[in-house]
Amino acid sequence: MSIITASPAPGEETTPFGRAMITASVMLATIMQALDTTIANVALPHMQGTMSATQDQISWVLTSYIVAAAIMTPPTGVLAARLGRRRLFLIMVIGFTITSMLCGAAASLTEIVVFRLLQGVFGAGLVPLSQAILLDTYPTEKHGSAMAIWGMGVMVGPILGPTLGGYLTEYYNWRWVFYINLPFGILALLGILAFVPETVRNKARHFDYIGFALLSLAIGSLQLMLDRGESQDWFSSREIIIEAVVAGLCFYMFLVHMFTAKAPFIEPGLFRDRNFAIGLMLIFMVGIILLATMALLPPFLQSLLEFPALTTGYVLAPRGIGTMIAMVFIGRVIGRIDSRFLIFFGICMTALSLYEMSRFNMDVSIAAIVWTGIIQGVGLGFIFVPLSTLTFSTLAAHYRNDGTAMFSLVRNIGSSIGISIVFTMLSRNTQINHATLSENLTPFHDAMQSPWLPQAWNYHIPSGLAALNGEVTRQASMIAYLNDFTLMMWVMLAAAPLLLFLKRPGKNAPSPVAMSE
Repeated sequence: MSIITASPAPGEETTPFGRAMITASVMLATIMQALDTTIANVALPHMQGTMSATQDQISWVLTSYIVAAAIMTPPTGVLAARLGRRRLFLIMVIGFTITSMLCGAAASLTEIVVFRLLQGVFGAGLVPLSQAILLDTYPTEKHGSAMAIWGMGVMVGPILGPTLGGYLTEYYNWRWVFYINLPFGILALLGILAFVPETVRNKARHFDYIGFALLSLAIGSLQLMLDRGESQDWFSSREIIIEAVVAGLCFYMFLVHMFTAKAPFIEPGLFRDRNFAIGLMLIFMVGIILLATMALLPPFLQSLLEFPALTTGYVLAPRGIGTMIAMVFIGRVIGRIDSRFLIFFGICMTALSLYEMSRFNMDVSIAAIVWTGIIQGVGLGFIFVPLSTLTFSTLAAHYRNDGTAMFSLVRNIGSSIGISIVFTMLSRNTQINHATLSENLTPFHDAMQSPWLPQAWNYHIPSGLAALNGEVTRQASMIAYLNDFTLMMWVMLAAAPLLLFLKRPGKNAPSPVAMSE
C-alpha cells in the first residue's frame, strides 16, 4: 500500500498561521457534525406534531441518521486514499450542509427521514477526516495539543447539543435545529478551500466491495436491533432475532474475509499495533458513558423532577464547560505527564461523578446536578485527549485514515449499545421496582393506616388509588435511574485495568510518519 500523507510532510513546513486556519476550518466541520448527534433529540416532540407521526415513526429521524453514519464511517479511509483527503472533506461538508437545509425544509415524515439518511452519509467522515488532518498538520510533539482542540469539538458538541436544540426550539422553531448548520458549513468550506492541503491520491487502492457489504449489513442490522429492541421486547420478537443473527453472521464473515482477502476493506495490520487495539477497547467504553448519560439525564430531569426543557438544557450545559477546562489543561501538560496517569485520573473522576449521581433523590438540588456534571465533564476530558494521542502515537502514518475512521466507528457503536442497555434496564427495573414496592402497599400495612398518609393518597377512592400508584411509579423510576448510574460507574472502573497494556512512546520514538517511510 502506498503512503497517504500531506504534501509537504505533515506538520513540518506548515506555518503557525496556516495551522491555526486549518484547525479552525476542520473544527467547524467537526462541531457541526457532533452537534447533530444530539441537537435534534429535544425537538422530536415538536417534529412529531408537525409531521403527524407516532412515537415509533418519529424515532426514525434519529435512527436513519445513526445507521447511515455508522455504515459510511469505515470506508472513509479508502475513499480518502482514492479521492484525496481534501477533496473528500469538501464533498462531505457541502453534502452535509445541503442535506441539513433540506431537513429543515422537509414537509413530511418520509422527506425528513430520507434527508436525515443522506445527512448521515455525508456526515460520517467529517470527524475521522478532521482528526487525520490535524494529526498530519501538527508535528508529533504537538499531537497532544492538536487532539485537545479536536476533542473539544467531538466531546462538547454532543453535550451542548440539547442546550442549543432546546433554545432554538423554544424561541424559534424546530427547523432551526437544522438551519443552524448553514453558517458553520459555509465557513468550514471557505477555510478548507483556502488552507487545507491535498494528500497524494492512490487511485490504485482497491475498494473491497464484498468487505464493505458485509460490514454494512453487520452494522446496519446491529443498529436496527439496538434501536428497535426495546419497543419490540427484544428477543421475544422475531424481527430482533433475525437482525441479531444477520449482524452476528455478517460480522463473522467480514472477519474471515478481512484476514483472507488480498486487499481487504480494513487491513489487519491496524490491529497489530497494541496501543491502537487497546485504544479501541477504551474508547468503546467511553462511548458507552458519554451518550448514555446524556440520553438518561433529560428524561430524568423533565419526567421525574419536572424541569422545563430550557432549564434542563441550562443544567446540562456546565458539563461541556468542565470538558473544555480539562482539555485546555491537558493540552498544556500532556507532553510532561504520562498520558496513562491522566487517563486514570479521568476514569476516577468520571466514576466519582456517576457514584454521586447514583445517590440522587427526588429532592436533589440543581447545584448537585451541575456539580456532578462538571466533574464528569472534567473526567471525560482527561480521558479523551490523552487516549486519542496514545492510540495513534505508534500507528504508522499510512494507516491514519483507516485508523481514525475505525476509532470513530467503535466510539459510535459503544454509544449505541450503551444507550440501548441503559434504557432497557430502565424500563425493566422500573417494572420490577414497581412490583416490589406495591407488594407492601396493602390495607393491613402499618404505613397505610398512618394518620400522616396524605388524603390525596386515600386508597379507598379511585382518584386516591391512582395518585398513590403514580407516586409508586415515580419512586420505582427513580430507583431504576440510580441503578443505571451505578452500572455505568462499574463500566468506567472496569476500563482502568486496560491502561496497564498501553505503551508510552519513548522520547526518541519515531514519529508515525517516520515509521511508515
